Amino acid sequence: AMFCIFCLCGWGFVELAGMVNGGAVGIDRDLLLALRNPTDTSLPLGPAWLQEMMRDFTALGGTAVLTLITLFTVIFLFLAGRRRDVLFLIVAVVVGLQLSTWLKYGFDRPRPDLVPHGSYVYTASFPSGHSMLSATVYLSCGFLFARLHPLRRMRVFAVFTAISLTLLVGISRVYLGVHWPSDVLAGWCIGAGWTALCIYLALHWRPRRERDADPASTG
Repeated sequence: AMFCIFCLCGWGFVELAGMVNGGAVGIDRDLLLALRNPTDTSLPLGPAWLQEMMRDFTALGGTAVLTLITLFTVIFLFLAGRRRDVLFLIVAVVVGLQLSTWLKYGFDRPRPDLVPHGSYVYTASFPSGHSMLSATVYLSCGFLFARLHPLRRMRVFAVFTAISLTLLVGISRVYLGVHWPSDVLAGWCIGAGWTALCIYLALHWRPRRERDADPASTG
């Protein structure tokens, strides 16, 4: 299943990248403007408190927040004796960060200029680094915490929480006008795909005795 998710996300990213390079992303403009006040495109739809909430959501995908979450999770896993999980998380996040940097540099897509930006930005637009890294960090942590609990409903909740946080970060980037929708979709694809590949490799290379002892394998 993880390998299939990796392949599907990889295909999605390639398709989006082709559309971006070919300039065939007119729907980006329509979706971005749909989230703006039709009488004044400098204002997002909704009351002021919604704008502030979206800025809070976008901060969940910021470098500082994701670094703290990764650091505390690494410490937690280390104290719990989950050395392989520590390695998994460090590799997933560090390589994911490098992928984001290389892809932004390679595509060098300008930020949206249709509306004022509701958040400070200083890098290229494609793919969305917030969306990609939040997918990598939150989905990796969700997977790791799910493995630590024997109850299926708790494992489902951990994964659901990770997916919800990832979606909120990406949606907030479009709402604030700092990313095209295709940037966010591409960030989700590459982040989720890379995480799925890491999970696949982590599960595939574990010793049999560790797989048998894993609560996630007991249902």
